Amino acid sequence: MINYSNAENFAFINEYLGYMEPQIKYYGGFIDKYIGDAIMALFPNSANDALKAAIAMLEELKKYNSYREKKNLKPIRIGIGLHTGNLILGTVGGFGRMDGTAIGHAVNLSLRVEGLTKTYRVSLLITHQTLAHINNPLEYDLRFIDKVKAKGKAKAVGLFKVFSADPPELKETKMFTKEKFETAVMLYHAGSFEQAANLFQECLESHSGDRAARGYLERCNLHN
Repeated sequence: MINYSNAENFAFINEYLGYMEPQIKYYGGFIDKYIGDAIMALFPNSANDALKAAIAMLEELKKYNSYREKKNLKPIRIGIGLHTGNLILGTVGGFGRMDGTAIGHAVNLSLRVEGLTKTYRVSLLITHQTLAHINNPLEYDLRFIDKVKAKGKAKAVGLFKVFSADPPELKETKMFTKEKFETAVMLYHAGSFEQAANLFQECLESHSGDRAARGYLERCNLHN
C-alpha cells in the first residue's frame, strides 16, 4: 500500500478534478460542491446533458490514466451515478457561515446510485427516471442491471449501466451478451440462482473483463 502525504493527496485530487470539471461545464452543468474527490454536479437543462457529460468524463479519465501510466502511477477508477428529479437550491448555515446547497429526495437518490457503482462494479449508472428523459436512448449503449428500493419509498428504482465509454472490444461483447445478461439478472431476482449463474458464466466466457457479470456470479454462488 502506498502512503501519500497530505500535500500529495491534495495535488492528486486537484489534478484529477482539473480533468473532470471542464467536461461538466461544457455540457451545461454546474458544480454544487466537492466532497473529497467526489463531484456533485447539477444539470438544469436536460438529462441528455448530464449523460453526455458523464460519458465525456469517462473518456477524459482514459487520458488522465494514460498520463499517470507515463509517470509509473496506477490507473484510477471512478463511479458516476445519475438521477433525474426535483430538488431545492438554497443556503444553509448559521451566523458564522453560510453555504449554498441542494436538498431533496432526488439528491439523496443520486448519491446512493453513485455509491452503487461500487456494488455492481460499473463506471456509470443511471436510474429509469433519467432514462425516461433521454431524447434518444438508442444513441447509447446500456443494459438493465438491477432494481432497488430507495429508503422510505415503496416503488423500486430501475438501474441501467451505460457502457458507451468502455473499450471497443468490451463494449462489443456487452452488446452481444446484453439479452443473456439481462435474463440472468431477472433469474437472479426470481431466485433461480443456478440458472442465473450459468448465464453470468457464459457472459464471462465471452469477456472476462465484464465486472458486473463477475459480481453477480459471486452473489449467485453465495446462494448455491
